[in-house]
Amino acid sequence: MLERREYFPNVIEMNYQARQRLGCCVYLLYDGPDWMLIDIGYEETVPEIVELIRQMDFPLSNCKQLVLTHPDVDHAQGAGKFQELVGGAEIVAHPAAVQPLAEADRISTFAEIAAQEISLSLQPIQVDRTVDEGDILSVGGVELTVWHTPGHTGSQLAFRRNELLFSGDNIFRDGGVGAIDAHHGSDIPAFINSLKRIQQSDVEWLLPSHGPAFRNDERLLQQAIDRLDAYQHLSDFGTCAIDWPLLDQWEEELIAGSEPDWKQ
Repeated sequence: MLERREYFPNVIEMNYQARQRLGCCVYLLYDGPDWMLIDIGYEETVPEIVELIRQMDFPLSNCKQLVLTHPDVDHAQGAGKFQELVGGAEIVAHPAAVQPLAEADRISTFAEIAAQEISLSLQPIQVDRTVDEGDILSVGGVELTVWHTPGHTGSQLAFRRNELLFSGDNIFRDGGVGAIDAHHGSDIPAFINSLKRIQQSDVEWLLPSHGPAFRNDERLLQQAIDRLDAYQHLSDFGTCAIDWPLLDQWEEELIAGSEPDWKQ
């Protein structure tokens, strides 16, 4: 039996367990022989992850569910392969994730980003159960409360267990956030509200979908909130912005007959 390297009590993070970067964070929560996963990552790493789970003496047939924080390819591509290998585990996601997964929507899942020459395979994935704000997920006596935290995507979920929040792509230890892109369904005002919710909560630890866990830091979150708030009023994120005050100022200057400084 492979030694289980607990990340937190009843929580194993598969990159940490493997002592190497396999992809997005894949969290295994367990109680006794029963277990569940939060996210699975790319298809190519699924066999290695499943083998690690088997070596830790978790019966594969005791996987209760694979919960997807959102349908991005780097979180969900391996879901079908995972079901093939373990058998019987239901796939759980937000209702807004059902269509892009079922249709293998390559644009909204970031499987296809032509400008960066990214073109990844994505097979249709059937969601077996949907969850939304306030729902409870459980494995044995371990319970997670579902938070709907839109912004990065409309289907972004986070999961609270006592002082822990499995926070998805909302915020990372360096203050970065999940990519903002209109084709991806990003929404900056919603993103800000989700970050404020995390900031104002009494959650102690954030377990993100990328990178290491870190303490809930009011200052770090405020910096991210302020940055995103500024983006709402700049051209930087195009159709994700809610306005562009510069154009209103320009119009006022045109009407007033203002001239460039060099003429003054």
